[in-house]
Amino acid sequence: MSGQIGSKLVLSVLALFLSSCDLRTRSFKDIINDPLNEHVEVENAKLYRPSSIIFCRNKQCAPAHLSMSKEYIHNSLLHLLQNNSRKTALICEADPSSHACIENYVQLPIKIGITPGYFYLDSAKITDVSVTKGNSQISLVLNYGITYNGQTPDCLASRTIVFAKSPSNIIWEDPGYSCQMNAIGQTSVKTVFSIDYIDLDYGYIGGYYSIGLSGPTYGGGTGYMLIRMPKDAYPLAPNLKAPKNSKVSRLGEQLLQQEVPQNYSGAVNSNVKVFPITQKN
Repeated sequence: MSGQIGSKLVLSVLALFLSSCDLRTRSFKDIINDPLNEHVEVENAKLYRPSSIIFCRNKQCAPAHLSMSKEYIHNSLLHLLQNNSRKTALICEADPSSHACIENYVQLPIKIGITPGYFYLDSAKITDVSVTKGNSQISLVLNYGITYNGQTPDCLASRTIVFAKSPSNIIWEDPGYSCQMNAIGQTSVKTVFSIDYIDLDYGYIGGYYSIGLSGPTYGGGTGYMLIRMPKDAYPLAPNLKAPKNSKVSRLGEQLLQQEVPQNYSGAVNSNVKVFPITQKN
């Protein structure tokens, strides 16, 4: 009698176990091999292309293709990136509708050899920003902030390019950079970022990403991320004037006053002064 009760109890627990939403699609072999579903699934990275790009300036946002050229977008991105050169931008998983962070990092499932784990990306230091004559792309050198399973790998800098093919197609990508994530060899990490949101007022760049890893550590994933830079895109021109209270400025004013004759009655502009040339006998 007790044996029948025990069998019915085991069958009831097994039925309840199999009826859960997480296990309903799993095979009996998967349940036996991994009853707690601790296996990390490594997904194939697929990039979603946005249908339009939202561009924000002067606290107003609008689709870029309505009133902007790709050259204007290129120049605006260049100003934004140059203003943040040598600074660290934060990266987060975000909501594509509200452009608000939902996590303080981007998380991807990976495998380190046969060990499942997660790849985390939370920042990027903009080490260098440059453009070449006759080229429509912006060249960047980025040092990404990467961790995996609580460890920080030794990674090379990413040589990234940003180019605007059209007002509705802006791509941020790299050919791949190497990371030492285990003792076997180097892992190559490749990133493609399809931009659909640029905010010059707050220094935000948003878009759909695809990140893939190949080598002893492999994996990848897709999603929507937001790059948050410490500076906005303004001012667009550097300040080349010396401060009024500086020693150089005061000395220059004294020299100008000494050069202008006291009996000179001509009109003197506050910015430009006329100096009569005295002839020597």
